Amino acid sequence: MPKLALYVPLKAKAGKESDVADFLTSALPLVQAEPGTLTWYAIQEGPAAYAIFDTFDTEEDRQAHLDGKVAAALMDKADELFSEPPEIHKFTLLAAK
Repeated sequence: MPKLALYVPLKAKAGKESDVADFLTSALPLVQAEPGTLTWYAIQEGPAAYAIFDTFDTEEDRQAHLDGKVAAALMDKADELFSEPPEIHKFTLLAAK
């Protein structure tokens, strides 16, 4: 069972909703190349609300993801795509199925 997770809610700027969806979809191959990222979900929560949720076994794996290409691209695009800066929430998972 994964032990750690990240949750990153994202609010698209008006008119940038499809750009955010495209950005998130395009990030999948980068995450697939990260052996320590066990699961990675790009989520649309509402018309302009998106999120990323991912899981890891170790703190080293989670940090490698945060230091990786997806996080860098997310921060590079933040001013262009999002109405608020991305806020990264770190969680410890207690149970999973």
